[in-house]
Amino acid sequence: MSTAKIKPIDDAAAVAREVRDAGGTVVMTNGCFDILHPGHIELLERARDAGDLLVVALNSDGSTRRLKGAGRPVFEQLERAEILAALESVDVVCVFDADTPLDTILAIRPDVLVKGADWKEKGIVGRAEVEGWGGRVVALDLVEGQSTSGILERVLERRS
Repeated sequence: MSTAKIKPIDDAAAVAREVRDAGGTVVMTNGCFDILHPGHIELLERARDAGDLLVVALNSDGSTRRLKGAGRPVFEQLERAEILAALESVDVVCVFDADTPLDTILAIRPDVLVKGADWKEKGIVGRAEVEGWGGRVVALDLVEGQSTSGILERVLERRS
């Protein structure tokens, strides 16, 4: 599997600068993306449609564990990064270890920050910063019935 799209944050930021300097629009989203499902695919495709470059900031294993609990992630960060990198809609994947993606957002400086609509009520990290430099934040509706937690629950129920 090709890992050419998987880059350190500084390299991802350099790619974003090149695209922006050439007049392109940089789009960014972030998440754990553990057990990729159709809801993730739709979000990534719709995010990619919002610009010329889609950067996906992926929570590291440690960050995912702190957010989701001891049993997560199911797939290790390199596996999750490789799966994301294999998608046509994804241009760059970078892994961050912090509890929030704020430092990564500041490094990438996206023109468009995309999150699932479920984050609207929690507060979208980076909103003020992205809007402060003239970018926009888009909260996309989720695909009903599609969530990693729901998939894990179904697997456990069927196993019982």
